[in-house]
Amino acid sequence: MLILWLAGTVNFFLPRLGGQDPIRAQLGAQAAMGGASQIGMKEMIAEYDTRFGLDKPLFEQYLTYLGDTLRLDFNVSMSSYPTKVIDIIWRSLPWTIILLSVTTLMAWTLGTVLGALLTQPNAPRILRYLLAPILTLSGIPFFLLGLLLIYLLGFQLRWFPLAGGYDQGLLPALDPRIIVNMVYHSILPALSIILASVGFWTLGMRGVMISTHGEDYLIYAESKGLRKATVFWRYAIRNYSSASS
Repeated sequence: MLILWLAGTVNFFLPRLGGQDPIRAQLGAQAAMGGASQIGMKEMIAEYDTRFGLDKPLFEQYLTYLGDTLRLDFNVSMSSYPTKVIDIIWRSLPWTIILLSVTTLMAWTLGTVLGALLTQPNAPRILRYLLAPILTLSGIPFFLLGLLLIYLLGFQLRWFPLAGGYDQGLLPALDPRIIVNMVYHSILPALSIILASVGFWTLGMRGVMISTHGEDYLIYAESKGLRKATVFWRYAIRNYSSASS
């Protein structure tokens, strides 16, 4: 609860440290894009300040913000007025849930297998060289790694789109062409999440495998004639991945 309060407090005060007027900036941008006259801009800004409560003292705005946040009432969006912020969140929430669910499952699977393979004496040498960069990437936050990938793979190499969940002009539907397009747009954000989290699962799985090498049931299984590959995949991986998850 304390962490949520600190995050909410930072989210409230950080945009206000710049001293910029969000209403003036938004109205100015809209007027510039539409070629409209800025006559009466001050009256419009005053009206919007009153509607959004920006004409009140900062501490009163802060208390109002905390109360509205506890009720999940985020008011209306300044950039997409008069759309409510909660409506924008609900529209984006399914995309976020699907993206995080799929990437977490993929990172867990890759990390589990990779961490287990790294403990085997006959593992390919290239896997040992991959451990250091994977663990390094796991220390970078998702959004920073995402910005780096956008610059390298999207802006410089132009392999992936820079933004959006699908191409402009398309609407989400159960159409193979649209589904492929949506998957293509999700590769870059998914890659940043996988690269940033696979190291955590790899290190955890490697530690579990090392600590349980030489257990009686593994030695007994091998003495019964089971191949090492069978013991590794059917017993070690299954049991250890259940314990680590």
